[in-house]
Amino acid sequence: MDDEYAKLIRRMNPPSVVIDNNTCKDATVIQVDSFNKHGILLEVVQVLTDLNLVITKAYISSDGGWFMDVFNVVDRDGNKIRDEKVVNYIRKTLENDSFFLPPLRESVGVMPSEEHTSIELAGTDRPGLLSEVCAVLADLCCNVVNAEIWTHNSRAAAVIHIADDSTGCAIKDPNRLSTIKELLCNVLKGNNDLKTAKMTLSPPGVTHRERRLHQIMFADRDYERNVRAEHGRVEDISLRPHVTVMDCIEKDYTMITMRSKDRPKLLFDTVCTLTDMQYVVFHGVVHTGRMEAIQEYYIRHVDGLPIGSEAERERVMQYLEAAIERRASGGLELEVCTEDRVGLLSDITRIFRENSLCIKRAEISTRGGKAEDTFYVTDVTGNAVDHKTIDSIRQEIGKSVLRVKRNSSPSSKPPQETAMSFLFGSLFKV
Repeated sequence: MDDEYAKLIRRMNPPSVVIDNNTCKDATVIQVDSFNKHGILLEVVQVLTDLNLVITKAYISSDGGWFMDVFNVVDRDGNKIRDEKVVNYIRKTLENDSFFLPPLRESVGVMPSEEHTSIELAGTDRPGLLSEVCAVLADLCCNVVNAEIWTHNSRAAAVIHIADDSTGCAIKDPNRLSTIKELLCNVLKGNNDLKTAKMTLSPPGVTHRERRLHQIMFADRDYERNVRAEHGRVEDISLRPHVTVMDCIEKDYTMITMRSKDRPKLLFDTVCTLTDMQYVVFHGVVHTGRMEAIQEYYIRHVDGLPIGSEAERERVMQYLEAAIERRASGGLELEVCTEDRVGLLSDITRIFRENSLCIKRAEISTRGGKAEDTFYVTDVTGNAVDHKTIDSIRQEIGKSVLRVKRNSSPSSKPPQETAMSFLFGSLFKV
């Protein structure tokens, strides 16, 4: 009955998307009006971030049964969205009935494919770990088609799509999969892993890969800081995100304010975490400047109650800080672009390891027979890589193959936070 009622409401109030390039001089304004449901904010943000669009401002309102959000977006070069194919795709996707039908709680795993097998890894991070994983897969005649690897607080997580290197198809033989699992778990455990290393096949279903990485790292308790691993490393605490959780007693909300260094996909990471923690954003404002991003949300739990205890408040702060930091691993951004071949990733990561580079994050993809890989690297102590080391690596791999894009290590301090809700404080007064 609930499903039929939702369908009736949707037919009476079909989703509406307005894309405007005239109102704002420096961004495209996207307004989404729709009936409300848990997780809809994450789904809309996911569509925009998957197109590599940067959300510079957002105004969120989803009280009652209606969802009305406005996003100011630009492309990665800071320009308005004028490509008609992109504009039409956004409108067609967000106005499609099927986009709003599947509830997120039933979406677990990665879509099964005949072309690849999806595996998930979790374990203790250490220098050379990705190199060892890639070497094992190469020895087992597995080709890495696509992958994403994150590290945070001495933990590592990966979602990797592999295929048989002779057939180019998914690996389905249970005995072979069992061997892959056993050998990868041995690599992930290392010599002194106090936590259990994990290698699993992605369960059937449909889950965004980056959302799945958040879930894996959350389950691995990466939000707990490893003091021993950070010993000897110089870290500026002021560069870490600042998260405050306060009561809004007048309207029975909990107010969350986050201040951090701005970066792509930041909004996705925080909204994803709140959604998976079963919180609903009723109102919110996101504003990004040249260096800093400020997010302010008014939330309740899905049961309709605000945060009710100090322990829960501390957990939310921990989880959101981790969500912001996971993808913000500082380091030198290196891009590899060349013809794909079996063992390529193993060779590249071995060269990185032999030159004492530590991979903090990586995005591996194969398109049309070409490998397009991005690595974020530091030295083994977590500090910047010496330019002579990079020159030596480029000489070995090929200067036309390996390009240095930028250094993403933090270089400036965000302004100090205050307890004042200066972005959104007058909303309820009005």
